[in-house]
Amino acid sequence: MKNYDNVTIFNHPLINHKVAILRNEKTSMKEFRELVEEITTLMTFESLREGVPTVECEVKTPLETCTQSMVKDNAIVIVPILRAGLGMVNGVHVLFPSARVGHIGLCRNEETLEPMEYYCKLPDGIEESLVLVIDPMLATGGSACDAIDLLKKRGCKNIKFMAVIGAPEGVSRVAEAHPDVHIYVSTLDRELNENGYILPGLGDAGDRLFGTK
Repeated sequence: MKNYDNVTIFNHPLINHKVAILRNEKTSMKEFRELVEEITTLMTFESLREGVPTVECEVKTPLETCTQSMVKDNAIVIVPILRAGLGMVNGVHVLFPSARVGHIGLCRNEETLEPMEYYCKLPDGIEESLVLVIDPMLATGGSACDAIDLLKKRGCKNIKFMAVIGAPEGVSRVAEAHPDVHIYVSTLDRELNENGYILPGLGDAGDRLFGTK
């Protein structure tokens, strides 16, 4: 995969350690869910280092009054792509507990491997916020592209995308379709198989998060 200015692949030893456990087929549903949240929190800290709307305010310390920047109210909206993206929401809320949450429902056509929208509910005023789109797996990139397209149609201009595992095909597709959206991936895997699943991957993230398999 070629290098893109709008793509960051994390290579953090702690994240890599957690991803190794996440991949293991013997990892329980409870531990899998906890690991996804922990990895998301680590990624969020780095992903939102820039671009978060802030305001200056005065704070009275025990010694004097100073000026300090704070995150602006309603600055961040979390938008998980249903259903697996729900597993990442709490990981973001650990750092931004007041962030509002929108939902975009996209399911994959098993013949074309392309996404189909079935649900969309977004907070009012989302176009004024930094929108963090989250999905554990960035495989073909179809769902991510469609979700970002939908948000842009609603007027959103400040969008970031975050995934735990990415395939080169999906990362390239989103990076080229949306060069203004920064993409953050904890681990870049080898490739997609003929069914559009990431290899070596970790299986179906939704099934492992919610025990539906």
